[in-house]
This record gives sequence, structure tokens and C-alpha cells, in this order.
Amino acid sequence: MVKKLISSLTYRKLLIALVVGFGSIGIRHTKNLLKKPNMKIIVNTKRKNIPPEFTKKCKFFNEISDCLNEKPDFAIIANETNLHMSTALNLAKHGLDIFIEKPLSNSMKDSKKLERIVAEKKNITFVGCNLRFHKSIKKIKKLLTDKEIGDVLWVRAESSSYLPDWHPNDDYRKSYAAKKITGGGVVLTCIHELDYLMWFIGKITEVFSRNEKLSNLKIDTEDISCSILKFKNNALGELHLDFLQRPDFRSCKIIGSSGVIYWDSNSNNVKKFDVEKKRWITKFFHAHYKRNEMYEDELEYFLKCIKTRTKTMNDISNGIKTLETSLAILKSSKNNSRIKI
Repeated sequence: MVKKLISSLTYRKLLIALVVGFGSIGIRHTKNLLKKPNMKIIVNTKRKNIPPEFTKKCKFFNEISDCLNEKPDFAIIANETNLHMSTALNLAKHGLDIFIEKPLSNSMKDSKKLERIVAEKKNITFVGCNLRFHKSIKKIKKLLTDKEIGDVLWVRAESSSYLPDWHPNDDYRKSYAAKKITGGGVVLTCIHELDYLMWFIGKITEVFSRNEKLSNLKIDTEDISCSILKFKNNALGELHLDFLQRPDFRSCKIIGSSGVIYWDSNSNNVKKFDVEKKRWITKFFHAHYKRNEMYEDELEYFLKCIKTRTKTMNDISNGIKTLETSLAILKSSKNNSRIKI
């Protein structure tokens, strides 16, 4: 497929989207695409039980080749993690702009090859990490950019949840997150925290981690990960991830040379401790937070980058760096040693 010119995407009345994979996140992206005007949606899936609400509005194909015959403009890759790379290579070669759900893959294999192809084809690429579009996380990023707490010294981030609660109507044992072969496990599946920490603070140069299977969950991957991170700017980080905790909980605490920033998912407040006034100040509160908002904002951002041919904030090259760090966390625990990146 010949790469389309910017004018064809900017002024064309109809955009053709390809969604690869129709699990929970593929369905979410499809629903959000259906809200967009002038959007034709093609879905690649092996699933048989497609709800009528989708079959009336989208075209479904079992094979990628049949999808490509429809001449899509861009693709959202939302299949199993271990299939992300091969799918992206195929679609990139055909000139499609690509949105890949996190993580980029479960290994570094072919990552540089993909990077070369998208550079040659000038594809717009984006590794989807929806927390970058969470309004509280965005506020923290701005506070750090504005140096409201000076230089970052250390950070602690947590993501805790109970895997069977993710999709109560589905058998968690069959999910990609539960199986090593499909790229599951808490380290890769819950890569969001690592992604936003690197977005906040920068490159991580060294990790030391302990990853275990502690629960009686019927999975063959780690269900808890505790890591120490060393950033390029010498800041230290503590990263906790687990599939064990009920109710689910997320938090981020950042200590700077002149203050502290704190956020958690229970209050959804972003607070700053003012060292001069010696009190906490609420910097942001999202009273009526709806989970799908960040997915809608993420999609809108990607579509805008496609239309303007603008490099995204989290392209393939950036996704490779985050993946490399996640794999170092896994390697550190396996080898019981510090790993330099």
C-alpha cells in the first residue's frame, strides 16, 4: 500500500480504521471509534460470538489479508502481547499508521526492525499507555515540568488490583495477563506505572527487582513485583505492582528538593506539600472521573497526530525503551542481581 499524503487524511470525508483483536480493550477502542463521525471500522478477530451491536456497524474478518484489502488508513493493535510485534511489522510494511496497545511486546525481538520500517515508511506510531491521559497524571507531569517541587529526589508508585476482578464475566485464567506464553504477568501487563515514571523523570539506568508468584491464582506468571529503580538524573524509585489486592489501588508519591506531590486513586486528589507554609495544598481534583475519558482523549490525540503527521509523545522508539526496562526488571529477579540498562 502506498503511503497516503497528508492531504488525503486531512480533507478526506471517510477514515478507515482497522482494529486487530476484539478482547476487552479492542471492544473499548471500537466503541470509541464508533463515536467518531466519518469513520469506517474493520475488525480482525477469530471470535465467533460478536454482539449484533457491532456486526451492524463494523466489518469483521478472520484474516489480516482480507482487512488490508479494505485499504485501512490506520490500525489499533489490541491482540495478545506476544502477537503485537509480528502484527505491527506486517501493517507497518503496508504503510499503515499504528496504535499499539501496551506493552510493545514481550521480548526485544524484531523491535529494531520495526523501528527501521516505520522510519522508512514515515508511519505515525503510538504505544498506548492511557494513564498519560488521566487528568491527575497529566497534572503531576505539569507540576514537575514547572519545577513546583524542585528537583526530583525519589518516587514511589503502586498499582495493586485483583486479576479476577478485571473482567468479572470472563474467566481470568484464559486472559493474556494470566499466561507467560502470551506475554502476561504483572510486570508487562501493568507497565503503565513504569511508563509514566519514565515520562515524569526520564531514563532508568539500573534496576533491582524481586518478582514472585505468591497467591493461589491459577496463573503461570508472577503476581507481584517489587523494584528499586535508578534514574539517569540519580533519582531513586520504588515500584510496586501486584495482581493480589482488593480493592484496587493506585498511588504516586514524588519527593523533590522543595516539596512533595501525592496522588492516589481513592481520593483522585493531586496534592502538593508546601514546605514554606508547612501544609498540603490541593492542586487538582477531578470530581466526576469516568474511566473511559482517558481512552477517548488518547484516541483523539492519536487521530490528531495522524492528520497533522506529527510525531506522538510515545512512539515506537520510546516504547522500546520502556519495554527494555520492563524486561530488565524481569531479568533482575531471575538472576537475583542489579541490571544496568
